[in-house]
Amino acid sequence: MHLVLLAAAVLQTIDSISPHRPPRTVAIDERLAADAHIAVGDRIVLTRAPGGAGDTVIVSGLVARRADPSEVARAEYRVRMHLDELQALTDYGDRVDRFAIATRGGAAATDSAMRQINAAAFGFQAYRSRDIAVETSRTFLVVSRFHRAIGVITIVASAIFLLCIMLLKVDERRRDVAALRLLGISAGSIVRSVMIEAALVAVVGSGVGVAIGWLTSLFINWHYRSVYRTPLAFSVVTPGIVLLAVSLSLALGLVAGFVAAQRLVRMPALRLLTGRTA
Repeated sequence: MHLVLLAAAVLQTIDSISPHRPPRTVAIDERLAADAHIAVGDRIVLTRAPGGAGDTVIVSGLVARRADPSEVARAEYRVRMHLDELQALTDYGDRVDRFAIATRGGAAATDSAMRQINAAAFGFQAYRSRDIAVETSRTFLVVSRFHRAIGVITIVASAIFLLCIMLLKVDERRRDVAALRLLGISAGSIVRSVMIEAALVAVVGSGVGVAIGWLTSLFINWHYRSVYRTPLAFSVVTPGIVLLAVSLSLALGLVAGFVAAQRLVRMPALRLLTGRTA
C-alpha cells in the first residue's frame, strides 16, 4: 500500500512539471546584425517596449535587403518571426492591415477573387499587385521624366557646342581648303574629308565619354550602396544607352562637319586665301 501511494506521488509530481518549450527562431535584418553585432545562433529577447518582459528567441538567419527603390529611404529594421509570436508581441489579435493572396488561373481568377473580397469584407479593398506597384512608383516616374528632359537639353546644347567647334576648326583651315580648291580638288571631296574627320572625332569622343560614364556609374553605385546599405543599382550603363550615345554623337558630328564644310566650299578660293570669309 505504501508503495502504491509513493508511486502515485511521484507520478503527480512529474505531471505537475510544465513541459519545456525550446526557444522559437527568428530571422533578422542583416543591417541590424551588423549594427548590434548579432550573429546566427545568438539569443535575443523580443519585447513590446524597451526594458519590458519578453520572449527569448534564437537568431536562425539573416535577411538581406531587397533591391527595391521604394525601400531605399527606409531606415527601420525588419524581423521575420512566426505569426502567433508576432500576434502575441503586438497584441493585435486576428486583425491585419494588409495581406497578399496568390491566385491561379490567370486574369479571370484574379478578377473573381477581387470581387469576392470586395463584396465580403467591409472596409477592405483588393488591388492587383501591379496596380500598387504603379501607384508607389509615381515618384520614380517623375524623376525618370525629369532625367529625360535633362538628357534632351544636354543633347541640344552638345549639338550647338559641337557645331561651333567644327566651324572654328574648319575656319582655321580655310587656306588649306583654298589651296585644295586651286589645285582642282572638287568641293564634294573636301566636304567628304571634313565629314570623315568629324566622324572620327565623334567616335573617339564617344569612346572617352562611355569610359567616363562607366567609371562614374561604378563610383555612384559604390557610394550610395554603402550609404543606404542596399544592393539597388543607382546608375546603370546599358548597351542600349551606349549605342544611343554613339549614334547621336556620330550623327551630330556628321551634321556639324557637313555644315562647317559647306560654309567654306561655297566661298571663292581667292577670298579664302585673303582671309575674308564674311
